[in-house]
Amino acid sequence: MGQAATQILRRNAPSAAIDWRAVVRHVAVSRALDELEETRLVPEKKIHYQFSARGHDMAQVLLGLQLTGAHDALCGYYRSRPLLLSIGVPPVEALGSAMAREGGYSDGRDIGVVFNYPTQKGAMALPMSGGVGTQYTPTAGWAQALNYYADVMGSAPHGDSIGVVLGGDGSVAANGFWASLVMATTLRLPMLFYIEDNGYGISVPSTLQTPNGNIAANLSGWQGLTIFEGDGTDPAEAARLTAEAVAHVRKGRAPAMLRLTVPRLEGHSFQDTQTYKSEKVIAAENARDPWPKLQNYLVPSVMTQAEWDQVLVTAATEVEAAREAAEARPPAKGASVLRHVFYDGEMQQVGGCLRGEMVPSTDQPAPEGQRINMVTTIRRVLDQEMARNNRMVIFGEDVGQKGGVHAVTLGMQEKFGTDRVFDTSLSEEGIIGRAVGMSLAGLLPVPEIQFRKYAEPATEQINDCGSLRWRTNNRFAAPMVVRMPVGFFKSGDPCHSQTNEVAFLHAPGWRVAVPSNAEDAVGLLRTALRGNDPVMFLEHRAMLDHSWARRPWPGNDFALPFGKARFIRRGDRATVVTWGGMVERCDEATRDLPVDLLDLRTLSPWDREAVLASVSRTHRCLIVHEDLRSAGFGAEIAATVASEGFQFLDAPVERLTMPDVPSPYSPVMLEHVLPSVSQIRARLQEMMEF
Repeated sequence: MGQAATQILRRNAPSAAIDWRAVVRHVAVSRALDELEETRLVPEKKIHYQFSARGHDMAQVLLGLQLTGAHDALCGYYRSRPLLLSIGVPPVEALGSAMAREGGYSDGRDIGVVFNYPTQKGAMALPMSGGVGTQYTPTAGWAQALNYYADVMGSAPHGDSIGVVLGGDGSVAANGFWASLVMATTLRLPMLFYIEDNGYGISVPSTLQTPNGNIAANLSGWQGLTIFEGDGTDPAEAARLTAEAVAHVRKGRAPAMLRLTVPRLEGHSFQDTQTYKSEKVIAAENARDPWPKLQNYLVPSVMTQAEWDQVLVTAATEVEAAREAAEARPPAKGASVLRHVFYDGEMQQVGGCLRGEMVPSTDQPAPEGQRINMVTTIRRVLDQEMARNNRMVIFGEDVGQKGGVHAVTLGMQEKFGTDRVFDTSLSEEGIIGRAVGMSLAGLLPVPEIQFRKYAEPATEQINDCGSLRWRTNNRFAAPMVVRMPVGFFKSGDPCHSQTNEVAFLHAPGWRVAVPSNAEDAVGLLRTALRGNDPVMFLEHRAMLDHSWARRPWPGNDFALPFGKARFIRRGDRATVVTWGGMVERCDEATRDLPVDLLDLRTLSPWDREAVLASVSRTHRCLIVHEDLRSAGFGAEIAATVASEGFQFLDAPVERLTMPDVPSPYSPVMLEHVLPSVSQIRARLQEMMEF
């Protein structure tokens, strides 16, 4: 099929299955928008980012007109505006967003070329990101969710819908591309990879992105992937290939790649002068412009020259009216920038759903039975919530038959089936990106990252997920609960024993929970699973089966609010603030000392009011944590106490942490660097004598 697609096609009459007048109309509007921006809006400094789609436009429009499924979704990148126009995005939205006007895709938060388009009727544009390759794994997650709704929940419209991802030739070198390719083919997802190959990633030729510059040729032997490729500037060929590729994915419920070669007729962006291209190359690209080819193809067989000319006049008029309407919108309000970082009571249009409303809960434990460990309580909460919510899915490396490397999900696949509890490939970007797409589709993903260090490859997806609600102005959100073991256990080592929780606090939009015991794990996890924000649920390895951390089951309705610290003991000589694996050590160190001991329990948000109120009584503050000293979260607490509680202090705010070294494997070395019971006690006694 790939060889046939590359053969020169015999010139036939335009297919009656294609609305060619709509194709002309959308391409004309796209070109008029490009011209308006390049000749007026950029020089007038009314927009700051401009990416021309000339050369890419016709093929994108042909693709967009094929997206007719009730739950079709696409995710593009910064040169995808023609496709967005073809699925119904109004030009005023595009211009208003590019001008950072009120409303639009992001209410001034994100660059105007990064689109999103929520709709309950017709194809949806999933939120794009400015990062190259970040669009792939969320689209795979959406496609997997389509199969889930069709196969598990019996929804026929989902079974007739597909996910489409757009990428340039440069993006095929990105990790997200390969992660999603593995997911799509091993799981047989209804996903179309549309690669528009213009030969350059900014100035870097495609031959440096993939051997010989042709990703389709290099994937010709990839099992489970059907490839279509050809000339994206030839109207007949592009239309045929696009229709065949979409039909293959929609009817066959299997992935495909559509690679079309197109010219990039302008620079990468408006500021790009293309000095890296020779005059000969530029002339050859201009000769491949699909716009005159489209005219020759359609005039006079489908429309007259007069009708063609009128489309151009109408498009120019429409775009000018859109400019006037966009400029009439007020600039985005500065104060609004603080809204929608987290769910604030106003429901997003797309993604997730509130699951905690109308479900009785209490923050007062009702202990029953023997003391049980944290592993058991986490598993029990997951089991109960899975039974209650049929949109909840658990996945990650080794979570299926093995039950997770810490046995938290043991037995859950047998109970709930492989559609709801399943293993993944070894790709953390794929795990988190997939979870984003699933959440956007309305599922509740509960992915597991085996160890804190392993989250590093997923950093970009983590950051994008956290900012998703904010950067789409509450149009979209992707609530999920990421379970992640952290910290030391018996010994340490640089790859399995990090905490580094502070990194997630620099990813706005994430809630961060750090339970120190089985009871709090129940309450915080249940709240996370019934909430409407993405949550990092950090399970300290040393506490999972620690005798100190064991507690009686606190009841089936027990749920703790985030941002409320627990006072383990009360005193009036000093305040000790800690969390996670250090709570047990602080408890032992302070057992007979007259101090307040606070377990924060959550770091985003953290209970600053409780800390400040305690310091106002005790006049001293010691912060103990396992993470490194420099730029650890203790520094934030110390700065807050020094700034807002300075008048109460009788001694400097102190921190006791690990030094700035990786976690060592040797148990002797580990105990040398971890805050110990004796060190905590000695530091407190020094402070109380100050």
